[in-house]
Amino acid sequence: MRLAVITDIHSNILALNAVLKNIHEHQADSIVCLGDLVGYCTSPNEVIDTIRENKILTIMGNYDEAVGKELMVCGCDYPDPKDMENAGLSLNWSIDNTTEENKEFLRNLPGQLRMDCNGKSISFVHGSPRLINEYLKENSKEAEEVMKDFSGDVLVCGHTHKPYYKSFGDKLLVNAGSVGKPKTGSPKANYVIINIKEDKISVDTMYVDYDFEKAAAAIEAEGLPSEFAEIIRTGIA
Repeated sequence: MRLAVITDIHSNILALNAVLKNIHEHQADSIVCLGDLVGYCTSPNEVIDTIRENKILTIMGNYDEAVGKELMVCGCDYPDPKDMENAGLSLNWSIDNTTEENKEFLRNLPGQLRMDCNGKSISFVHGSPRLINEYLKENSKEAEEVMKDFSGDVLVCGHTHKPYYKSFGDKLLVNAGSVGKPKTGSPKANYVIINIKEDKISVDTMYVDYDFEKAAAAIEAEGLPSEFAEIIRTGIA
C-alpha cells in the first residue's frame, strides 16, 4: 500500500495541482489530506473544489475551522504582533472570498481519522490528537508526550509545514509538511508517501516544483501582506 498524505495547502491551487500530478506519477494507491485547505494564498474555492472533485479523504485543519465557522482567529501561534495582524487580514480575506457552500464543507470535515492498513493502525490528525492546532515539531517535548500515550502504529500530522518522520520505539510519527506554504527553506511543495507492508513501514518525502512566483504575485495583486508572498518565494517564515 502506497499512501500519499498531503496537508496545509493554504489556498495554493498551483502547488496542489502540481502535487496531485506528482502523486499520480508515483502511483500512490490512495490520498489523505490533513486539512488547512484555505488561508494565505488566493484560491480557496479552487482548492476546495479540487479536493471535493477528486474525492480526497480530508480532515479539518485549524484554518478550515476558522473559515468554515467564521471565527475571529485562525488558531495559529504568532508571538509577533505584526504576524498576528497579518494572520487576521488573511483570515478575514479568506472568509470573505470562500463560498457559503465551501464554508459548509469545511465546517463539516471530521477532526481526526483512523484506518487499518495491512495490519497497521494509522491515525491522522492536523495538529495532534490533543489539539487541532498543537505543533508536534521534530524532537519536541510535545511530540514525546503524544507518542508516549499513542496506542497505534503510525501517527500522521501536519500544521508545522516541515516534513519529517521519527520512530518512538515500535511507533512512528510522520509529519506530512506543507503543499502550499512550506517552511523548509525551499519554495518547492512537499508531501509524503507512506509505504505500508505487514513487516515494514517506510516514508518518502517528496518535493515538487511548481510556479511559485505566479502564486506569490497573485497574493500581492490581491493586496494581501507581502510577507505571505515572500514565504511562498523562499520557504522561509
